[in-house]
Amino acid sequence: MAKIIISQGAQVVQEVELDKERTTIGRHPQNDVVIEHLAVSGRHAAITLVMDDAILEDLGSTNGTYVNGQRIARHQLSDRDRVNVGTFKIDYIVGARVLAPQPAVAAAPAPALPLPLGSIEVLNGASAGKKLTLAKPLTTLGSPGVLVVVIQRQATGYFISHIEGTVSGQVNGEAIAKQPRLLADGDALELTGTAMRFSLAANG
Repeated sequence: MAKIIISQGAQVVQEVELDKERTTIGRHPQNDVVIEHLAVSGRHAAITLVMDDAILEDLGSTNGTYVNGQRIARHQLSDRDRVNVGTFKIDYIVGARVLAPQPAVAAAPAPALPLPLGSIEVLNGASAGKKLTLAKPLTTLGSPGVLVVVIQRQATGYFISHIEGTVSGQVNGEAIAKQPRLLADGDALELTGTAMRFSLAANG
């Protein structure tokens, strides 16, 4: 039986067997596969089984559905196709392969340095000089209905993406896209006229 494996970064979040004719994916709890994340639409995508084929459809999502890096409206899935929904990866697997956890006795990789704590400093306007520490997994910035971006704190760094609004913010003069972008220490941000700077605290 085919299945999907949903992961974010290096962490597997869900593993779901496709045992229904139609499997819906989205943020709202009535979906078959629920992904509670701002970058995922309430009804984001669906996988429909037709004989031996699996058809992936985007359900008019805000941020789009991608297969192997290409945005799709409808796509016939093949074994090992990688689907991107927001910041989540969904691997489509055909057959009875089982995702085996690493045994406890496996050699552990060298420990990585902890991620430095990030912050955003406002550079102009009435709030100039104010600093926002990015300690939470998700931090949203902007004005609903105009421009909203989200900064995600992951093990590999801080990522910014456009979530909502008719205008676009900028990082170093480049538009913030719906696909997450890794932020670097000292990056200049601009959101609806407000200039900001992203910083990483020094380790140790």
